[in-house]
Amino acid sequence: MNLPAVENELASYVEQHADRLVQVLQDIVRIPSENTPPVGSEGECQKYIARFLSDLDCDPVAYSFDQVPGLKEHPLFIAGRDYTNRANIAARRKGTGKGRSLLLSGHIDTVPVGTLPWTRDPFGGAVEGNFLFGRGSNDMKGGVATNLFVMECLHRLNLPLAGDVLFETVIDEEFGGVNGTLAGRVKGFNADAAIISEPSFLRICPAQRGGRIAHVTLRASGGVLNEGTPAPGVVEQLTYLLAKIKNFADQRRANAKPHPLYADSSDPVPVIVTKIITAPWGTKEPVTVPEECKLEIYWQAMPGEKQEDIDSEFLAWISSLSGAPGSPFAQPPQIAFTPRWLPGSAISTSEPLVTELSSCAARVMGKAPSLAGIEGPCDMYVFHTVSHTPAVLWGARGGNTHAADEYVEIDSLVEAAKVLLVFVHQWCSGG
Repeated sequence: MNLPAVENELASYVEQHADRLVQVLQDIVRIPSENTPPVGSEGECQKYIARFLSDLDCDPVAYSFDQVPGLKEHPLFIAGRDYTNRANIAARRKGTGKGRSLLLSGHIDTVPVGTLPWTRDPFGGAVEGNFLFGRGSNDMKGGVATNLFVMECLHRLNLPLAGDVLFETVIDEEFGGVNGTLAGRVKGFNADAAIISEPSFLRICPAQRGGRIAHVTLRASGGVLNEGTPAPGVVEQLTYLLAKIKNFADQRRANAKPHPLYADSSDPVPVIVTKIITAPWGTKEPVTVPEECKLEIYWQAMPGEKQEDIDSEFLAWISSLSGAPGSPFAQPPQIAFTPRWLPGSAISTSEPLVTELSSCAARVMGKAPSLAGIEGPCDMYVFHTVSHTPAVLWGARGGNTHAADEYVEIDSLVEAAKVLLVFVHQWCSGG
C-alpha cells in the first residue's frame, strides 16, 4: 500500500489486531438474536453491544419504540409486531463539532436458524481457514462487528476528530421489518452521511433493489373418488401457474427500466417462487388430492418503480390467467400481499460520500472498488427518503446468507475494517 503515513498506521493497526475483530464477531454470533415475527430475541445481543460501547466511553443509549414520539404514527411504520425487551442501541463519539459527522449503522437481528441441516453449530462462531461460520456471520453481524471494532480502534488510538462518529444497532430489519431503522431516523439519531455495513462483497453500493411478496392461494375439490370426470385440482392449477410465471418475469423485465447501477445485471427485476405448500406430509395424514395449495412469489424492483404500478401489473396478469382458454382455475386464485413494500432506492454516484469512500478504498486496497447496486432489498431506503441522508452499503464478502452454514470470509472482513477506519478518519477530520 502506498498510503499517507497516518492512513498506513491505521491500516496496519487493523491488520495487527485482526484477531480482535474475529473475537468480537464470534462473541455476537454466539448470542442468538433471531427475528421470528411478530417477536424477536435481539435483547441479549444488544446488551452485549451496550456494554462494549460503555467501555469505550461512548455513553450508549438503549431506547424502546415507545420512547420515539411520532414513530407509530409515521406512514412507514408497520404495526403488529411485539417489541417487548427489544431496544435499539445508539452511541456517539464526539468530535470537536467543526467537521462532518458519520453514522455507522447495522441491524442486529438475524433470520432464524431454520430447519435445514447445519454441519456446524449455528451459534458456535467456528473458524475454519478463512471462513467464520454462524447464523448472521455474514448478514450482518460481520458488519456490526466491523463497526464495533472501528469504534474501539478510535478509542484506543485516541484519534482526534472534528466531526462526530455515531454508531447504532437496530432491531427488526429482517422479514421486511424496517421499524428499527425508521425509529432511529424519527428519533433524530442522524448524521451528515451513513454507512450501512451490509455484506456488499467489498463493493460500494449506493443503490438497493425493492422487494415485494405475494401469497397466492389455489383451491379445488379434494378426495380420491369422484363421480364422472374430476375437475382440475390444485396440482393442475399449480402446474399451469408455474409454467406461466416466466411470462410475468419477462413482462417485468420488459416494463422495468434498469437503473444505471444495475445496467450490467442479466435480470435486474427477478421474479422467484420461494415457497410451495399443499397437503400436510406423513402417514398420519390421509392419502388424498389436496384441496388447497399456497405459493409465495417474491419479486424485486428498480429504484423509482412504484408499488401500486407493480401490484396492478401482477393482479392483471393473474386475472388474465383465470380467464384464458383452457384455464384450470374453477375459481380465481386469491392474492394477499405482505404488509411491507420495500422500495428500490439510490443516491447519485457523485455524492461526496461515494466519491470519497471510493478514493479511500482504492488507496487502501490498491485498486478501485466496484460501484454497484446491491442484489436485494434492505433498509437503506429509509435513510434516503426519511432523513434524506446520503447512505451506502459497505461490507465484507461471505456466503450461504439466510441458509445453513452461513459464513463470512475473514480476510475480506479485515479489508472492510481497514477501509472503514481510514475513511472515518478522513471524513470526520474534514478530508
